[in-house]
Amino acid sequence: MPERRYHRKTFRKGRRTIITSFLKIAAFLLLLCSLGAGFLFAYYAKDLPRPEKFTERPFPQSTKIYDRSGEHLLYEIYGEEKRTLVSLEVIPESLKQAVIAAEDADFYHHLGVDFKGIARAVLSDLQLLSPVYGGSTIPQQLIRSAFLTTEKTAERKVREVILSLELDRRYSKDQILEWYLNQVPFGQNSYGAEAASQTYFGKPVSAISLPEATVLASLIRAPSYLSPYGPNKDQLLERKDYVLERMAAEGFLDKEGLGELEKEEIKFVETPIQIKAPYFTLWVKQQIEEKYSEEFLRSKGLQVYTSLDWEKQQAAEKAVKEGIERNKNYNAFNAALVAIDPKTGEVLAMTVGTGDYYAPSYPEGCISGVNCLFDPKFNVAIGTKAAPGRQPGSAFKPFIYATAFEEGYDDKVTVSDEATNFGLWGNKEYTPSNYDGRFRGQVPLRTALSQSLNVPSIKVLYLIGLEDKVGFLTINNFLGREKTILKGLAESIETAKDMGITTLSKSLSSYGPAIVLGGGEVKLLEMTSAYGVFAADGLKVPPVSILKIEDEKGNLLEENKKTLKRVLPSGAARLINSILSDNETRTPMFGPRSHLYFEDYEVAAKTGTTDDFRDCWTMGYTPSIAVGVWVGNSNNEPMTEKQPAATVAGPIFHNFMEKALEGSPKETFTKPEKD
Repeated sequence: MPERRYHRKTFRKGRRTIITSFLKIAAFLLLLCSLGAGFLFAYYAKDLPRPEKFTERPFPQSTKIYDRSGEHLLYEIYGEEKRTLVSLEVIPESLKQAVIAAEDADFYHHLGVDFKGIARAVLSDLQLLSPVYGGSTIPQQLIRSAFLTTEKTAERKVREVILSLELDRRYSKDQILEWYLNQVPFGQNSYGAEAASQTYFGKPVSAISLPEATVLASLIRAPSYLSPYGPNKDQLLERKDYVLERMAAEGFLDKEGLGELEKEEIKFVETPIQIKAPYFTLWVKQQIEEKYSEEFLRSKGLQVYTSLDWEKQQAAEKAVKEGIERNKNYNAFNAALVAIDPKTGEVLAMTVGTGDYYAPSYPEGCISGVNCLFDPKFNVAIGTKAAPGRQPGSAFKPFIYATAFEEGYDDKVTVSDEATNFGLWGNKEYTPSNYDGRFRGQVPLRTALSQSLNVPSIKVLYLIGLEDKVGFLTINNFLGREKTILKGLAESIETAKDMGITTLSKSLSSYGPAIVLGGGEVKLLEMTSAYGVFAADGLKVPPVSILKIEDEKGNLLEENKKTLKRVLPSGAARLINSILSDNETRTPMFGPRSHLYFEDYEVAAKTGTTDDFRDCWTMGYTPSIAVGVWVGNSNNEPMTEKQPAATVAGPIFHNFMEKALEGSPKETFTKPEKD
């Protein structure tokens, strides 16, 4: 055999041996790598939560307090995460596309991890010598936020990749996207698209525009840094334009329309709204916290539908705020208003002061609860155990007259309006006068109540306490008759309690006949509700603030079941309604077109002013709405100009009532039966 052929054959044989050996080694290494990867997968996966935990893991959801329509969110009670879960169908396509374009363009094509994207990110980071680019897919971000930490370690990254692959294998892309859009943080404690939309735009996510959707998608990258309420708002808007361009590049948008979309103005909620109708809403919050633990409310996603009428609430806040500005001339810096539906007891509006719970106290530097003329943190409409209420002045008189009518007297009974000694009270003879200092002689009870005459009204107490009822009263010296007055006082207080007043718990002698002029303390909420008893023909239902509560799935947890109960004979209520709506009879004291008069509606009304001008009230009602207004100072300082309630509280009452009645049917009170 020629030597040349021999060497060629030997070379070929050697080359095959080398290739075979190389292939064997490569196969071995591949097997080794596969075993290593499998071992690594098993090692890191053994303690990881399974992806199906998403279907079991309860996302914390905030409790939401709404107005009666459910359209206005008043307040959210949440822990570290403010969240509302929504289905993917509710989320607009523009937001889905914006998020995919910005965060994971190949979302619908990869297997949970984009290895090409990771490689690109690694190369970019190596070029910059800094871990700038991420390359994380939507499944990876979801896994990281739900189960893992944000630490930048190889071990955590391996765990993230393993679970992302498993998540993508087990669930559909749409399911993963829905979880992601309900889980991802958007800043301002807002987690998920719905909470973010409410926080930044004040509307549900289903109602956002395309540019607004790109803003939300932009926030995902750096929610705190890009906050529209921080110094980097311009960078947020720049990223918004970038996301629009990415959407166009991915075919979600027509490139020709980009310019107009980029120019469209984004209107953010001026500041993240924390609470609307704060005095009413915090009262509701207090009630539900007494039934459910605070932690429960922060995480279980309850839906609380209240009795608040948003339009009436806005009218109330406006009327009170404007009234306070006027009343500063009289050294009156605070006011409150409550409106109730007397047929249901539902509180329609409640406001105090400027309506801003976070407003500064006045004067600057005053101590809250001590010397502030205006203290925004105290809800004077409902009071507290330590400070239950304010003196109602003559606004308490209708309870006295209602008791007399219940005893069988009527509005034609007369008493003498003259200088009178009502006996010894507190070791001192009590000789009050009328507001204008005049006496009118013999007057019927209708005139006495309509014109709010003090002396005749106190004599009604004596009439109530008499064993043998009489049709008129001319006594002007009650020394030795104090027991009869106390008896009438006891019955009148019982009437007030039956109608909902809970604060009159002192001894009868400590009140004395001065209670007729408002010597006891009452709450505005209870006074308004009690006046509602007159409006409802003697039927009472306690104040209602919550209509119903649902869980996060819409299941009914509780619903208002309060019903009307008779606490006053209809005849007595109708007489009170007739007198308090009698504009002609009250004209000599208040004038023909006072703030108590409404040209097109029959409105019953009563004012109250304390002797020292610390408190002014106007109470009024129709068959469908009862309204109470209080004016004064938080520290109980008197008003300097000594103006009556008709001047300081009357305008607030009139302005609100006029707005509340706008467009409503013209109702009239049932007339009392004639003798």
